[in-house]
Amino acid sequence: MKQVKVLGPGCARCQATADMIQTEADRLGVAVAIEKVTDYAAIAGWGIAATPGIVVDGKVVHAGGLPKAEDVRTWIK
Repeated sequence: MKQVKVLGPGCARCQATADMIQTEADRLGVAVAIEKVTDYAAIAGWGIAATPGIVVDGKVVHAGGLPKAEDVRTWIK
């Protein structure tokens, strides 16, 4: 199971990002555990200055703006 963190204040873009990750995981048949991190100190601890940020299995893969669906598929395969 892939461990995915969506880092951000809980805004609409953050929710859309989490939804996109779940949708793409379902399409690929990959199990994901999505955690939403809204604490600013925790977000800064990952080195994220622009949200939403995405961490997959402990590695920052994206920061700032909505990711592309094809990138999400690559990260969670």
